Formats: sequence, structure tokens, C-alpha cells
Amino acid sequence: MASERTLSAASTTPDSAVPVSSPDAPTRSRRWHLPALPTLRQAWFQVHWFIGITAGTVLVVIGLTGALLAFHEEILDLINPGVRQVAPLAGPMLTPQQTVDAVQRAGRSERISSVAVQAEPGGSARVTFVPRPGERRGDVVYVHPYSGAVLGELQGHGFFEWIESLHRWLLLPREPGRVVAGVLAICLLGLSLSGLYLRWPRNPLRWRTWLTFDTALKGRSFLWGLHSVIGTWALVMYVALTATGIYWCFDAVRDTVDGWAGQKRPPRVTAPAKPPASASAQPKAPEPAPPDLARTWAVFQQQAGDWAEASLRMPAKTGQPVQVTWLAANAPHERARSRLSIEPLTGKVSAEDRYADRSMGARALSTIYPVHMGTYFGLPGRVAMLLASLCLPLFAITGWMLYLDRRRQRRATEAARTAHGQGVPTAVAGTLATDTLLVAYASQAGQAERIALQSATALQRAGLRVAVQSLEQLTPKALRAHRCVLLVASSFGEGEPPDSARRFTRLLEQQGTGALAGMRYGLLALGDRNYARFCGYGHALDEALRKGSAEPLFPLIEVDSGDPAALARWMQTLATLEGAEHLALDGALADTGPELPYTPWRLASREHLNPGSEGGPLFELALTCDTPATWHPGALVEVQARHSAEAVDAWLKAAGLAGAQTVHLAGQPCTLADALAQSVLPVPPLHFADAQACADTLVALAPRTYSVASLPQDGALQLLVRLDRHAGGLGLASGWLTTHAPLGTLVPLRLVANPRFDSATGDVPCLFIGNGSGLAGLRSHLRARVAGGHRRNWLLFGERHSAHDTLCAAEIEGWQAAGFLARLDRVFSRDGGEHRYVQDRLRAAADELRAWVAQGAILYVCGSAQGMGSGVDAVLAEVLGADAIDALIADGRYRRDVY
Repeated sequence: MASERTLSAASTTPDSAVPVSSPDAPTRSRRWHLPALPTLRQAWFQVHWFIGITAGTVLVVIGLTGALLAFHEEILDLINPGVRQVAPLAGPMLTPQQTVDAVQRAGRSERISSVAVQAEPGGSARVTFVPRPGERRGDVVYVHPYSGAVLGELQGHGFFEWIESLHRWLLLPREPGRVVAGVLAICLLGLSLSGLYLRWPRNPLRWRTWLTFDTALKGRSFLWGLHSVIGTWALVMYVALTATGIYWCFDAVRDTVDGWAGQKRPPRVTAPAKPPASASAQPKAPEPAPPDLARTWAVFQQQAGDWAEASLRMPAKTGQPVQVTWLAANAPHERARSRLSIEPLTGKVSAEDRYADRSMGARALSTIYPVHMGTYFGLPGRVAMLLASLCLPLFAITGWMLYLDRRRQRRATEAARTAHGQGVPTAVAGTLATDTLLVAYASQAGQAERIALQSATALQRAGLRVAVQSLEQLTPKALRAHRCVLLVASSFGEGEPPDSARRFTRLLEQQGTGALAGMRYGLLALGDRNYARFCGYGHALDEALRKGSAEPLFPLIEVDSGDPAALARWMQTLATLEGAEHLALDGALADTGPELPYTPWRLASREHLNPGSEGGPLFELALTCDTPATWHPGALVEVQARHSAEAVDAWLKAAGLAGAQTVHLAGQPCTLADALAQSVLPVPPLHFADAQACADTLVALAPRTYSVASLPQDGALQLLVRLDRHAGGLGLASGWLTTHAPLGTLVPLRLVANPRFDSATGDVPCLFIGNGSGLAGLRSHLRARVAGGHRRNWLLFGERHSAHDTLCAAEIEGWQAAGFLARLDRVFSRDGGEHRYVQDRLRAAADELRAWVAQGAILYVCGSAQGMGSGVDAVLAEVLGADAIDALIADGRYRRDVY
């Protein structure tokens, strides 16, 4: 008889689970089975994932360019003040004919194609000229609406034409570009709809589930919440954007929609090829004389009523009418335009097409562009489209992070399978002995599977015959064949079952009372307390099993984010099973793969490099470690920051707690003050029962990353740290490292490889560009180059004042004197001069830059991303060309560490 604390673990009828390999297990014949087809949800997930990692990057380009185009008119007005809009005056604005006369008086004798005028006081007139031979568009100038002065062309207009070409055709020829853009629009529509299907909650009528998520979530849970909720907010915009984009990209779609609207387009007719010019060719017909627009304008004003803007297109041939297109003052959107054809000599209206008289289908077609741009809904619609476009990079980043995390989880699971002697689970009926214990799991990212495998291996080593299987391969009927089952169940989203367990859960809910009578089970539920339904699926599974009359072996055990204490309690409970008395309890269940540990480094010295500078104080820190460490030039360190003692004391005083009290943080004893120093300080109101209750709520501070400014052979790890000041005081990490931490303080840090900023191999030229604390990453490379005897180095570095910010001057000038710097450029923005910034000096040295690149130089850029980083990137593109930059990146010759 077993003792009172021993629970029965006998299993009866064999079922479709695979046993953990045992050295004395007999070899059995295997039958070949067709692989299981993916479920609909799995298929949609694969579609969503595949489109995201293939088309996602290009969709980011389309999104960013679309965001720029959303407010490009306002941007152009901002950079061209007084061109398209001038200060209103008391007198009348010029008529179209007066505008034409003013342009001709200004010396513009080219033939005019159209004149556009505004009704709004101060709105400049726009005059477009006939394109020159070989060009698609003619010049455009703006004319002062009162004085007739030619205001010139818009600066930046060409840039936005390029952005539009990138957005619409990806800089490809127009026809293939349209097709590619259309395919991408279909991909975005597929991403949107598949994402909607994948996140469909169990209670779809609860709006909070759709539109909100807990920002206190961490890791994968936070990324999934951010990705899915913002995707839901943007879903309507993406459907509108893709539907209208597909309409423009595919003629078949456009012709079909136009046909439904009763506006079938005439078929395209390819223009015949022009005959070659010859000496006997007929002379070119003279250009038509410009018509007098006075009569045309008078007739238009009589016919149109209140108008907001009007455009008059000149006749291409003599005798043709003037085409007037206008937007009514009360027009519903900017494409609700009406047209008149007016004979310039007689004033007769030869054709009239008013927007209000068009069919409903024609009016609907005119809304496609305003809906695409968001202007149909006014300013809120434009802002919504802007935000939706800007969210595409966010989806790409979070999607890739989720994908990479999923891959990491799968690799860890495969490693666990290998380590525990378990292949991929396959349902093979009739292969289990009657005393086999079934361990089943429901896993979304692999965590539950790993814990199930590790638990099964521990039980096997204790002498039990164990099998492991996913709920995906099980049915309630198959589960009922076992007298004892252990289950490990994770939750997905807001308490939903993992994808692999959805079928099992649905079948289990269909079972009646008593369907699982005689079965006993133990359940480990995995979850995250930041979710409203903590361990939601585990509790739902427990309730369903009880409803089926299964009997729990022990109360459900909850695990919060891989809590080691809860996992240890699970193992201790398994040791009470019959036959598991010898279960080893000294091996903890691993939730994830091990991270590199933080090592204590002693703060040996701290030197202020720029006293008197207008910028933030910059310090050189030297840290030493008892354990030898190695790293490559360009490496990074992650530092565990701490709050100052003053900040912790102030918090303790407000909370009414004693900092000297001993608490346990992450399983380790420490004082409450020490626990607070390395954690995010809770915000008021502060009500804790005791010090340990406070410690239990603490969240660790995120590490800070710095570039290493030294080499291992220098005898110390050196950092250049800028003291950051803000409204709340000193920066957390920089304040602690440069001000609060006394010399001798042990600083927890870990070295992080930075392969994209690694050192060059061989004696190739190297150009080092940076500013401020970015000198740290460059200095380690230069020290390695000097130690290796490589002399072809060019350092271009910027700071504020030469009097106070000539950083590491003795070392740099020593390199130059010894011939290790072929060129040295130091620029100081506050000293004045022609080249005040790094990018300006680089532009001035364009010829030498090209020569160095032609010789195979590697370019290193380290420092601030805004200003310096972007400025240098723009100059490189300007001097070398975008294709050359792409080639440098592909060859690993353009290496950046900007922040």
C-alpha cells in the first residue's frame, strides 16, 4: 500500500503517445502514416508569416513613402513660404488672362498648357507650360495673385515626384511597377485579413479585447499585444488603402469596377510609330496662338456659381475650346470636379459635365483617390492614413521579433528533445505498455513542450515508464484510455488555448458528464499575471476535465512567466506519484536557454574629458575584472544600471519602509534598499504590508548599452559616457556611472558582440567617422589598427568647441605623428567656419572620399543617429550614389553603430 502522500500513477490501455526512449525498451515495428494536414488556423498562420517576412520589407517602403505623401502639400508650403500662398490684400486678384500677361511680361515665352487660380484670398495662380520634346511634364511657376510677379518653382517638388514614383511603381518602369505594387497591395490585404482571423477572440463582442492590451506585459506577450491591437486599429485603413491601390494597379480590376459603375473606359489604343524625319517631310504646323481668356473667364463665372479653384486648359489646336475644370466651394472632396468647354472667341459653351449631374456610379468612382489619401474624411482621415502608413515599419519590426523568438523557442525545444532522447511526437497506436504514464502538453511557442519533456525524463529516470504527446495528436477518447495523465498547458493571448490544442479543446467541450470517469490527472498551467485571465486556458482545461468526471491528483499548479519556485513545486508534487519516490529534485526545469551572465567589474578610474564644455560632461571610465575577458574592436557592453542612494532613500521615506530590512529578490537575499536600487521604483500610491511584499512587486531595470573604447591588452575596459541631464534630474545609468558610484564600485556588466561593427581583416584603408561619445567605438578600432601596423586610416570626428572638446587629443595626435593617420579632420560646430559639421567636411572632401572607396576602404560610422548619422549617410549617397552605398553595405564595407 502506498502512503497517504503517495498518489496512484498506474496507466491502463495503451494509446497514441510516444514513449521517452528507454535503454531496455523493446524495438517495435513502425507503420507509415500520412502526415497530418495543417488546420485552417495553421494554414493562415503560415500565409501571414510568409507574406510578412517576404513582402514586409517592401511594404515598409510603401508605408513610409505614403506617410510622406499624406501631407506633402503642407510640407511644400512649409519649405516654400510665400510661394503658393501670400498675404491677402484688399484689391481684387488677377484673372487668368491677367496672369498669362504677367508671365509673358516676365520673359517666359514658352507656350502655356494650363492656368489654375484659387478663390481663396492670397492663393497664388499656377501656370504650367507645354513639356519640352522628350519630357512628360512641363515647367510649373507660381504667380503672385495681386502683383503678377513670378514667384518661381516649388523647391522640393522634384523630391516628392520621386517619392511618388517610389510609392506607386517602386522606381520601376510604369507598367511592371504597377503590377508589382498591385501584388504588394494584395499581400497587405492578405496580412490584414489573416491577422484578423488569427486574433479572433473567443468573445468577439468584447471591444476591450479587440482594441486594448496591457502595456505592462513583457517580452513576447508585449510584442504580440502591440502587433495585434495596433493591427486591429489600422485594419479599416489598410483595407481601404489596398482596395483602392488594387483598383489602380490592375486594368482588369479597374475595367470591371468601372463597368459596374456604368463608366466603362474605352480600350487603350497604341499610338502608331512616328515616321522618321526626312528632308522632304512636311513642315511642322504652326503652334496655335494663345486664346484670349477674358471672355472664357466671364462665361465660366456666370455658369459655375461659387467655386474654390479652377483650371483652364489651353486648346492644343486652333479652333478648339478652352477646357475649364473647377471645384465647387461646397464640393464633398477634392475630386468632385465639374467641367465646361467654352469657345474662346464666342463664349459659347460647347460641352458641360457637372459633378452633381453624374450618375451615382461615376460619383462613387471619383471618391477612390480621396479615400486612398484619407482626404474624403477631412483632416482626421488624413491623420489616420498617416498613422496607418507609419505603423507598417512597426508591424515589420514586431513581426520579425516574434518570428525570431518563435525560431529560438523551436531551437530550444529541439535541443530539449535531443537532450531528453525524444524525437518528434507521432501518434502510433498500440505501442505503449499498460503501465505507461502519459505526459501531454499544449504549447504555443515550445515552453510547455520543453517542460513536459523535462518532466517526463525526470520521471523516467526515477523508474517510471513514460510517454509524451501533444494534445494536437490526442482526442478525449484517447485520453480516456489512460487512468493517469499529466498535462502541461500554456495559454495564448487572453486565456485562449494554443493553436495546437484548439481541436482537442473543441472535442473536449462536446463531451458529456462522465465521459472521463475513472481518469485521474495532474495539471501545470503556464501564464503571465499581466493578463486579465491568468493561466486562462489551464483553468478552462481543468474545468472541462472535472466536468467530464476526471479526478484531479492534486490542485492545479500555476506558473507565472516561468517562475522557478512554481516549477520546483511541480517537481515536488510529481515525486508523490506512485513509483516516483526517487525522482531527482535537484535539477530545475529550464524555461528558456541560458543568457550570458553579468560579471562584476570594478570601477578603477573616472576622468572628465571636457571640463568647461557647453555640451554634457563626457567621462572616460576604466573598469577592471579579476576574470580575464576578451572582446573584438567595436564590441558593446550591457551595464546593469542602479538608482542613486539619494533616490532610493527618498522613495523609502515616502513609502515608510526601512531600507536595511532583508528581502529576497529573484531568490537571492539582499536589503530592500539594494533591491530598489536595481529595480524600477514603484509609483505612488505606495502601500505595502512589509518589505518583502514590496520586493515581490519589483521589476528589474533594463540594461544600458555602451561602446567599448579599449582593447583587452590595454589592461582595462574603457567606456566614454556622456552625463545625461533632463527635467527629472540626471540620467539613470549615466548619472550612476559618472556621478553617484564611487571608485571601487562593482559594476555588473556583460560583453556583447557587435559583428556588424567588427574590425577589418587585412591592410585595407579604413575611414572612421563619428561625433561625441561615438569616439569610443572608433578608438578601439584605431588602437587595433595601430597595434597591427596598418597606416591607411582617416579619422573624421566632430564636437562642439576646440577649446574644451578636443577629446583624447594626445593619443590621436600621437597616432598622426607616428604616421598611423593618413588624414585627420576634427570639426567643431560652435567655432564657426565653413565646415561646421562632420557631414560638411565629408562633402568638402568628396574627391578624396571617392578615391579611398575606389581603393577598397571600409567606412565606420559611430555616434548620434540624428544629425551626424543621417547627415553622413546623405552625403555618402550624394557623393557616391545610392547604388554604390548599396554595394558597400552588401560587401560589408559600410559599418555603422549609431544610436
